[in-house]
Amino acid sequence: MAKGIQTKEFSNQNQMTKLNAKSLIFISALLCSCVNPSEKVWVHSLNGVWSQSEIQKFQFEINEAQNPKNIIFVVRNNSAYPYQDLKVKVVMRLDSTRILLTEQVDMQLAEEQGHWLGSGFGNAKELLFEYKSHYKFPQNGLYTLEVFQEMEDQTLKGIEDFGIKIQTAQLNDGK
Repeated sequence: MAKGIQTKEFSNQNQMTKLNAKSLIFISALLCSCVNPSEKVWVHSLNGVWSQSEIQKFQFEINEAQNPKNIIFVVRNNSAYPYQDLKVKVVMRLDSTRILLTEQVDMQLAEEQGHWLGSGFGNAKELLFEYKSHYKFPQNGLYTLEVFQEMEDQTLKGIEDFGIKIQTAQLNDGK
């Protein structure tokens, strides 16, 4: 009798495994179908330390320059970050040589009272900072975006990741 029970339990485990596999396939297909093909994200892991000599360099191809793009900075920081803001210098190049723009950007990471902006759990927060809204690239081609940290500290602690997100701007977002 014990053997029959073991066989039944084994049969139920096989059914559960098949059910879990089907559920996993369904959920994966659902998630993959939600990915927006007009959106690209590149993130560099900094492991909590960003040196001023360490340039965050992102290369990307623009194939539909006629469509305006949103360029968004992705910043992940932890509670060891000592400031409320992050100052960076941004250089954008076309075909690695022609400089299109150079500017300093100041991103607010925390409120005046010290409450971190962005989302996340525990001591890590992720902030999406809109750098350029409805930006029109001058032509199709290979672009490079270089980002330098320009804070007082030579070695900046508390920045886990830095990245960019480029998405096709929507016509109905009021701009």
